[in-house]
Amino acid sequence: MDDNFLKQTYRNRCYIYGANGKLALKIPVIHTQKNRQKYRDVKIFNEEKWQCNHWKSLLSAYKTSPFFEYYEDDFRPLFEQKEDFILDFNLKCFDFICDILPLELKLSKTEIYKDEVENVVDFRNLVNAKREPVQKFNTYTQVFESKHGFIPNLSILDLIFNEGPNALNYLESQTINSTI
Repeated sequence: MDDNFLKQTYRNRCYIYGANGKLALKIPVIHTQKNRQKYRDVKIFNEEKWQCNHWKSLLSAYKTSPFFEYYEDDFRPLFEQKEDFILDFNLKCFDFICDILPLELKLSKTEIYKDEVENVVDFRNLVNAKREPVQKFNTYTQVFESKHGFIPNLSILDLIFNEGPNALNYLESQTINSTI
C-alpha cells in the first residue's frame, strides 16, 4: 500500500481473451512521475467511461463462455459503482474474487514500505505487466482457444468465466514459484 505507484503495472490493468486475441483493460488514473505518489493516493480518472467500456469488452469476450451468465449479475456492480482511488477499487475486486472462489485468506495492510520483508512470501515482483512472466500454469479451456490457442497469464475473470466453480480447484492444483 505504501510503495510508489509505477506505470505499466497490473495495479491498473489486466488482460482478457477477446475474439482477436489478448486484450488489455486499462483503468485510467491521475498520476504524475514528477511528484511521486503512493499507491494509496492515486486517483482513478472517472471522467473517462472506462467501466462501461470494460463491461462491453467482457460481454464481447465471455458471453459465450460456460459460466458468464452464472456470474454476470454478481460482477456487474464492479463496473457500475465508482471508486475514487485505484487501491480502493483493487481491494474491492480482490475481496469480491475471494468471495466468488471462495478463498479464505488472512490479509494485513502495510503501514510503511519495506524493501525487504521477513517471514512472508513476497510477490510484489509479479505486479510488473511489462516483464515476461516465467511462472507456467496448466492450461484450461478458453472461449477462443480454437482460433488463437491457449493464452496464459490473463485476468482471474478468464478463469472464472471458463471454469466456474472449478476455478478454485484449478488454482489449488498449480505450483507457485515464489522465487521468481
